[in-house]
Amino acid sequence: MCGIGQACVSVGQQVPNFELETYDPEKKDFSKISLDDIKAKRQWLILFFYPADFTFVCP
Repeated sequence: MCGIGQACVSVGQQVPNFELETYDPEKKDFSKISLDDIKAKRQWLILFFYPADFTFVCP
C-alpha cells in the first residue's frame, strides 16, 4: 500500500491501520470499517492489489 507521503508496504510487513467506506447489501446502508475493527473481531482479511485494469501492465 502506498499513498502520497507514505512508504510502500511489502510482503511480510505489517500494514498500518486504515479506514474504508463499505456497503452492506443486507442493511442497504453504507458504513465505515477499519483494519483495527477487523483485527479486534479476529476476522480473516486478504489484501490484494494489482495495477489498473486495461493498462499496458494489466491488459
